[in-house]
Amino acid sequence: MRCVFVQFRCQPGKTYEVADAIYEREVVSELYSTSGDFDLIAKVYVPDEADVGHFLNETLFDIPGIARTLTTMTFRAF
Repeated sequence: MRCVFVQFRCQPGKTYEVADAIYEREVVSELYSTSGDFDLIAKVYVPDEADVGHFLNETLFDIPGIARTLTTMTFRAF
């Protein structure tokens, strides 16, 4: 499994709906509301055999109310 962090900017007034929809998909390990440019951040474990972009597009990015996302890949440092 590969760990990625996905930040979500939601359309005004849609953050709680987006958060509920993300949880319903049961693909995130952790989900937090945040301050700053993005409204939510999720920790997602992507299966090793899956393409990260396709996995995220097929499981999360079609949720209504998402205006923008930012995905951060992680790498084992040591």
